Amino acid sequence: MYEPNVTDEIINVGVDDKEIKIFENQYELPDGMAYNSYLILDEKICVMDSVDADVAEQWLANLEQYLAGKTPDYIVVQHMEPDHSGSLEIFAQKYPGAKIITGVAALPMIRQFFGEELTARVETVKEGDSLSLGKHQLNFIAAPMVHWPEVIVTYEATSKTLFSADSFGKFGYKGAEADDWACEARRYYFNIVGKYGASVQTLLKKLEGKPLDHICPLHGPVLPENEPLDFYLKKYQTWSAYEPEDDGVAIVYASIHDTGTKQAALKLAEIFEAKGIKTGVTDLAHDDIHEGVEDAFRYNRLVLCASSYDGDVFPPMQQFLNILKIKAYQKRKVALVENGSWAPTAARVMRQYVDGFKNCEVAEPVVTIKSTMKPEDAKKLEELAENLLQ
Repeated sequence: MYEPNVTDEIINVGVDDKEIKIFENQYELPDGMAYNSYLILDEKICVMDSVDADVAEQWLANLEQYLAGKTPDYIVVQHMEPDHSGSLEIFAQKYPGAKIITGVAALPMIRQFFGEELTARVETVKEGDSLSLGKHQLNFIAAPMVHWPEVIVTYEATSKTLFSADSFGKFGYKGAEADDWACEARRYYFNIVGKYGASVQTLLKKLEGKPLDHICPLHGPVLPENEPLDFYLKKYQTWSAYEPEDDGVAIVYASIHDTGTKQAALKLAEIFEAKGIKTGVTDLAHDDIHEGVEDAFRYNRLVLCASSYDGDVFPPMQQFLNILKIKAYQKRKVALVENGSWAPTAARVMRQYVDGFKNCEVAEPVVTIKSTMKPEDAKKLEELAENLLQ
């Protein structure tokens, strides 16, 4: 059973949506999604962020339960994306005396989403500003481009708590049976925040020297959960620096007919596994493409296997490579395997992408399969595997 209390005075009044199957119309959610919002009970009562409009009714019920007849004095809006600000207007209507506290850069976004009436109730803050609630003192830290430009995070020194906006979040509802923070937090980070590693690094530097007992993200569990807090901070340091997390190989393939291209990918997986090398295999035609993105960033080596298609590359691979490009993929060694029945072109297109990635090296030889795997192809794959591991 998930415990909503962060401390005696800080309560997670957010909502677990166990029915939602896809997030932002692109990310698969086998275990739903948590929309967090935090209530701070003090001389002045403050709510940290709202929730997605789809779960507003339950959120307001949670608030009422813990407010126990009191009314909030403030709501802090750290991030304006609709999964966090979607219930702001209904909150403002229900609690007309509550002031809206947000960063300067969020003000025009509130106007865009909600119009002038709500904007008139806003008090803006900037880096270094603070808000006293009594026992608790909220200190605001600018976190632009983590992962929107208006983002702020909030440090509360008395409880040693960081309200981290989308940082340190993950897919999945809190306490899901298949809960593994690193797995779903990694997929969340690289697919949503990953492009903005430099901005995350800047935020981590701002947090240095601040004692931390709790990190309260807007998605997923309050940290620490199953590991010491340093575990989560180190993961973010590694991820935001684009450093490999594990020594291993991500094998990502796009096969039209599940024949030669798939055979080559699975043969490579067999070769690496026989050598004791960790592997992650993603079939872009059938698996979640964002699992492949996660593995590409997790491991220090990547194999791209694709069929040729219309003088180009099979579209699922092009989509995958375009995501890596958008997310600033870098610092990896990459191998290429193509398949073509009459005019193989996939490797040329894949190399163009890889050549555009920062500090990425292509392992030789590039292997070309003609329609189906043959004994001589397996020998080429063995050679490619050896060279990729060097």
